[in-house]
Amino acid sequence: MIPNLRPFIVIDDNKLDCFIAEKIIFNTGLSDDIKTFTDAQKALKYIEDRELPEQPDRCIIIVDIQMPLMNGFEFVEAFERLPLNTQKNYDIYVLSSTINENDLNRVRNYKTVKHLLDKPLTSKKLSYLIERLLD
Repeated sequence: MIPNLRPFIVIDDNKLDCFIAEKIIFNTGLSDDIKTFTDAQKALKYIEDRELPEQPDRCIIIVDIQMPLMNGFEFVEAFERLPLNTQKNYDIYVLSSTINENDLNRVRNYKTVKHLLDKPLTSKKLSYLIERLLD
């Protein structure tokens, strides 16, 4: 069991992927506060409007790269324009099935992205993420 529950935000245009991610996260015991969005613009608006109290455990954002309207790159770029006191409350993990080297390098250059996870999200990959959080 993970010592501290963390809020999660999952952003993926595929409703099934959102549902699966939510179930995997919930079943790890890592969180019972999971918000899913199929529209990255709505997720960004949620983050902008949300006031988080000072807390030791930051909210985890898992965002897909390939989405219509606002893709994962555009989401991260918009997120990085938010005030620093908002950014400090979140850790971003990008979820993607891309093998495009340009995409991979682009993800690595964002200061707010902690790690790139290969799609699909599995309990094993989530365990890896958890281990990184606890280090």
